[in-house]
Amino acid sequence: MLEQLQAVEDKFRELESLIADPATMADIDRWQRMNKEHAKLAPIVERFRVYKDVTRRIAEDKAMFSEQPDDEMRHLIEEELADLMTQKEELDRELPILLLPKDPNDEKNVIMEIRGGVGGDEAALFAGDLFRMYSRYAERKGWQVDILSENATEIGGFKEITFLIAGEGAYSRLKYESGTHRVQRVPVTESGGRIHTSAATVAVLPEAEEVDIDIDPKDLRIDTYCASGAGGQYVNRTETAIRITHLPTGLVVQCQDEKSQRKNKDKAMKVLRARLLDRAQQAQEDAVAADRKSQVGSGDRSERIRTYNFPQGRVTDHRIGLTVHRIDAVLGGDLDEILAALITADQARRLKQVNE
Repeated sequence: MLEQLQAVEDKFRELESLIADPATMADIDRWQRMNKEHAKLAPIVERFRVYKDVTRRIAEDKAMFSEQPDDEMRHLIEEELADLMTQKEELDRELPILLLPKDPNDEKNVIMEIRGGVGGDEAALFAGDLFRMYSRYAERKGWQVDILSENATEIGGFKEITFLIAGEGAYSRLKYESGTHRVQRVPVTESGGRIHTSAATVAVLPEAEEVDIDIDPKDLRIDTYCASGAGGQYVNRTETAIRITHLPTGLVVQCQDEKSQRKNKDKAMKVLRARLLDRAQQAQEDAVAADRKSQVGSGDRSERIRTYNFPQGRVTDHRIGLTVHRIDAVLGGDLDEILAALITADQARRLKQVNE
């Protein structure tokens, strides 16, 4: 590990020299790439330098014991040494995680798709609850939310909603939310007071740029039609809604939320690029991990990653066995505790794979 860290620091110093070189500055694209790589290495190098300083001071303190200091000095050295050893233990845990390969999508924005699954109207209402939960979480993080398409129900839920969350590191935290979410509660549509179980599925896709996915315009069939739903005469008489079919894969994306045909097309293309990127990445991962499960699953009650139980006021993530008894706070967007635990579990799994 120390050899790897030293190699990272050497690379960091090399980049610092090149970035300051006028010859590099003359090539703006190369200079920007080097700056970006330099910024990625900076947190690792900073912690490695702290580690080297701590280990140096530990060695110095131990050497001072051989000089037979008086009792007062010995006490001071012992106190400092205990503090330094605690710092070293923390760094010993932290540094291997920093060396883990980064997910290239971690800094991307995310496109999230939520669909009501088992449970009819109650599942649609729960899909709306999940959308509001992620929207409030995004607000806490200072991220922007932009609805790309929606199919709302008359009672306030969503049969399906697709939206973009734009913000630094959005995908790195929200990628763990893919799967089936289950709710247990008395629905507002239930007159007998019985507890029902419903489900909604969540897919989290990294936003794909045009450079990530090359789409041949010849592979697209683009249809326009009159938007439906609320909006009066405008949506009923003007063909602003867009349906894009990617002919090679059969993927279909629709958007009708904007009054501008161009804006609807732009939003639909965002979703299409994200789905095509996700499909390509899944194919790559399937080649090396045959047991990789689909992000969304079937939407059946039994295939779940998390349960929101209202009678008991708890939220349980079944992948890591974590239960928190703060259901109102979680649905209000307070997801940090759950997401931090999922990130830690994922890091532990990856470290185990590296060491096997």
